[in-house]
Amino acid sequence: MKIGFGSDHAAIELKSVLLEHLKSKGYECVDFGAYSPDQKVDYPIAGRKVAEAIRRGDIDKGVLVCGTGVGISLAANKVPGIRAGVCSDCFTAKMVKEHNHCQIIAMGQRVVGTELAKMIVDNFFEAEELGGRHAKRVDMITQIERDYGYADAPIK
Repeated sequence: MKIGFGSDHAAIELKSVLLEHLKSKGYECVDFGAYSPDQKVDYPIAGRKVAEAIRRGDIDKGVLVCGTGVGISLAANKVPGIRAGVCSDCFTAKMVKEHNHCQIIAMGQRVVGTELAKMIVDNFFEAEELGGRHAKRVDMITQIERDYGYADAPIK
């Protein structure tokens, strides 16, 4: 599995820790920036880059980090067909994958510590998307995108 990573300049430290953590587990990892805390990168840029890479099929899943995880996930969620969930605990990380079929997990460097962040991404990547009523609800989310003119919204 190929995983894309993105952050703003304020969350490079946690992004780098998570990237190395998942590399050590055998995942192929791609860093979409930011690369230096001295060079300002607005979180919408990184969120969009990772989401668009998933949409193109260049990567399979994504990990996004900013101060809270909220801003960067909002940017990613604007890309049709993308579902990014903000997580600050292991249960939510599992649920966003199982129930919401999120392709991206987002978190805040100012919210979670390093060890918890590792557990959060592990729970996300170990979870499997569930079908049944959950798939039906994900289809309903996709229908909202279609209703607003994004006919090509489905991404698996």
